[in-house]
Amino acid sequence: MSEFDLVIRGRRVITKAGEVPRCVGVRDGVIVAIEPLAAGLTGRENVELAEDEVLLPGLVDTHVHINEPGRTEWEGFETATRAAAAGGVTTVLDMPLNSLPPTCTVEALEVKRKAADGQCHIDVGFWGGAIPGNIGDLRGLHDAGVFGFKCFMADSGVEEFPPLPVPEIERYLAELHTYNALMIVHAEDGTAIERATSVSSRRYRDFLASRPRGAENLAVAELIEAARFTGARVHVLHLSSSDAIPMLRSARRDGIPLTAETCPHYLVFTAQAIADGRADINQCPPGGDAGSRASHSCSGARRSR
Repeated sequence: MSEFDLVIRGRRVITKAGEVPRCVGVRDGVIVAIEPLAAGLTGRENVELAEDEVLLPGLVDTHVHINEPGRTEWEGFETATRAAAAGGVTTVLDMPLNSLPPTCTVEALEVKRKAADGQCHIDVGFWGGAIPGNIGDLRGLHDAGVFGFKCFMADSGVEEFPPLPVPEIERYLAELHTYNALMIVHAEDGTAIERATSVSSRRYRDFLASRPRGAENLAVAELIEAARFTGARVHVLHLSSSDAIPMLRSARRDGIPLTAETCPHYLVFTAQAIADGRADINQCPPGGDAGSRASHSCSGARRSR
């Protein structure tokens, strides 16, 4: 009997040492050995990679909406994790909203875990939700194993996951700071969006006007001060506005525990290039202009996984 179920050999294997020639031994679905090619590992199945093939570690996607239970017709654990595995993603973290109930209590987390049981083709973790009225549930969720907490500063799009007002965000951050939990934030100021021009239209410029860049800039400024005051860890999700980057850099220089990410679509698409009616590339916050894209590309803002 061979020592390994599977051995993969290649000249371009990505490890902590960089891109190196290696053979990788797998037993019972787990990588148990990574050795130089000269080690000559053999298995019941042996795969030789071509010169132009690269063996990469599995990817981790920390921002996934699986929606089960409650809205499984949008996406469920079986299809979401199967698709992730096919794309080389071996771990996903599920967002707390869109499922029913949202993951805002320990009981809701258990409902979601039961829904996932037996359906997952990869590793799955969960974010907890921070919404008005559930500050007393946060510690229990943290102790039950969520990776952190998500909140919105504007309408989330689903009524069961309302946004946190700015004064409440500070109160929640002060609570999370007591056990060093992370708050991840959809950073668009709800009041600024309510005051923005809103037109029923298929024109992309009208959509941009309804979600102004200033709403994101204001939200980031508010989060910086909340993190400064409470000392809590805050992460800004899917940053679109390049105007916010100097603020974030300044906050980091001041030692504020705040991080941010952008997304591939903000690095590829510009508002000028998006045709009217293209709902398939619509997102919130909306994409910016070419200058914003260039600033993101050079900023060092972390790309969303």
